[in-house]
Amino acid sequence: MALDFSGQNLRGRNFKGRQDLAGANFSYADIRGANFTNANLTGANFSHAKAGLQLHWAILLVLVSWLLSGLSGFLWAVNGYLVSRIFDTSGLEFQIAGWAALIVLIAFFFITIRQGVAAGLGALAVALAVVFAVVIAGTLAGAGTVTGVILGAAAIAGVIAAAIAAAIAGVIAAAIAIAGAIAAAIAAAVAAARTGARAAAVAVAGTLVSIYISWRAMKGDQKHSLSLVRNIAIAFAATGGTSFRGANLTNADFTQATLKSTDFRNTILICSRWYQAKMLDRVRPGSTYLQNSQVRQLLVTGQGQDKNFYRENLRGINLQKANLADASFIGADLSEANLQDANLSRAKLKQTQLDGTDLTGATLTGAYIEDWGITNTTKLHGVRCEYVFMRLPTKEDPDPLRKPDNKQEVFADGDFANFIKPIFDTLDLYHNQGVDPRAVAIAFKNLAENHPEAELEIVAMEKRGDDKILLRAKTAAGIDKSQLSAEYFDDYNQLKALSQSQQLLLVEKDQRIISLENMVDTALKQPKFYTQGNTNMSDISGINIEGSSNVSGIAGNNSIANLGTISGNVSIALNQLPDATDAEKPGIKELLSQLQDAIIQSTYLSEEDKTEALEQVNTLAEAGKNPQESTKQKTAKTAITMLKGIFTGLPAVASLVEATNKLLPAISKLFGLG
Repeated sequence: MALDFSGQNLRGRNFKGRQDLAGANFSYADIRGANFTNANLTGANFSHAKAGLQLHWAILLVLVSWLLSGLSGFLWAVNGYLVSRIFDTSGLEFQIAGWAALIVLIAFFFITIRQGVAAGLGALAVALAVVFAVVIAGTLAGAGTVTGVILGAAAIAGVIAAAIAAAIAGVIAAAIAIAGAIAAAIAAAVAAARTGARAAAVAVAGTLVSIYISWRAMKGDQKHSLSLVRNIAIAFAATGGTSFRGANLTNADFTQATLKSTDFRNTILICSRWYQAKMLDRVRPGSTYLQNSQVRQLLVTGQGQDKNFYRENLRGINLQKANLADASFIGADLSEANLQDANLSRAKLKQTQLDGTDLTGATLTGAYIEDWGITNTTKLHGVRCEYVFMRLPTKEDPDPLRKPDNKQEVFADGDFANFIKPIFDTLDLYHNQGVDPRAVAIAFKNLAENHPEAELEIVAMEKRGDDKILLRAKTAAGIDKSQLSAEYFDDYNQLKALSQSQQLLLVEKDQRIISLENMVDTALKQPKFYTQGNTNMSDISGINIEGSSNVSGIAGNNSIANLGTISGNVSIALNQLPDATDAEKPGIKELLSQLQDAIIQSTYLSEEDKTEALEQVNTLAEAGKNPQESTKQKTAKTAITMLKGIFTGLPAVASLVEATNKLLPAISKLFGLG
């Protein structure tokens, strides 16, 4: 049974290394200063808990920040004294030294405010180099050098002091640190120079610059978030605070928890929940995803619309129910993330890694999924998606390849998961030169028959450049794919060396080989071709083709290259039709499949007549998608009339005549043509 610490005072408690805290309830508990280092906190509930520093630690660290503030004020006062020497009438060399100090000071102030502390310190180094290069007097170089060193020390000390005070105790402590720095600056300046007012003015100005930089750094401004500022302040403030260092916080819940001054270095944060967590920007994140300010904001608010997470490591992040519409995750790693019920409408998921990601109930309508990395552990159950785009459009190729292709069609419930289901364990047969479609078909048939235990099923076919093709087949688990590949290509190369007539003897009217040959031949003739399906050698016509052309024009430019191409097109179109609901009452798909077979096997039709007849079957298949529409019925009527004309004059003994006398009337009836 999970332990219950809800609402308890656990300040300073030591839970280091404990493995019995999985699922423990720490909700509403005071865990300031508690040590959870290397503990197993899987599924623990920290909602509304209060983490951070205990009071005595907070007081100690604030005092340290005040000491640093005083030091900063004193150093700024010294800078003010050096500048005030401009008005020293005791000697020209002192005035020159004062001007040198002022030039260095102005350069630092101007560049730091506009470009950040790093750029300011860089300008300081350049200014010092110039001082040495144009030495007018020994005192000038000395004043410039002293000013540069003191200026850098004062800026860093002041910035860190104010930042630490703000990180530990907030506005009040920071205000006290600021007041202390200013008071120290004025006092030191007045004591150090006869022109105390002028020196004090410089000292106060420097202190205010330090305050401004620390404020911007703690706000997360990247320009001012130098490691010497925010990171040191956060690390310093986390000393003595709540520590989860090295702990396992998988599925832990920090909803509305207060997390200031908490150490999360080397912590496992898979699917941890941070919704409405407070002061998440004040934790010590280490190398976890919490180091990114934009990611922290997303975790707290759940709002990531239009945000760019290019190549971010978001592995294991919990974005359940988050609004991620139009967000860009190009190249990002979202493996093992929780995206349940998230809105990813129109999101850019190009090359996004999604291994083990939970997309249950997520919305993906309009998402761009080019080369996304889903695997067999990606959960797609209940995904809501009307359409997707297979690639990001570019100036060179603006077509995003919408699926479904017909812009008037959308995926029905559950269809998207079936459409996009990836290939997990496949045998990839890559043919890189001089592809022989018939040899491919025969070799694959032989391989399937010789290894029934492999349960080979063709699931994809893709053209790769000119005269290159990838044939992908799903296999049973544990099959030696290396052996299958070697055996296939040994057979393929031998078959490829045979003459056409010798190959035909091996085919012997095997419809499975003919269908696969047609598919390979079609693939090689298309400028862009991709086929995906779930087909074994007992039903090779089940492959589904996708490419740059629509089904009715896939042969290219409305012309038929050969009988094999149009036969492949017919198979494609037929596969897109629904199966008959009653096995004893064949539908349009089944009747047209029988008609296709009868045409191909006819010994009385010429190649030209077969091609024309199959074109009409293809037209009927296209019309069969919406057989009750009047325009489709007219198209079907014309195609049936054309088929009757082609078959007129065939010998009465021809098997095609007998088949079509039964098939064509049945097809007409299904189109409502009587």
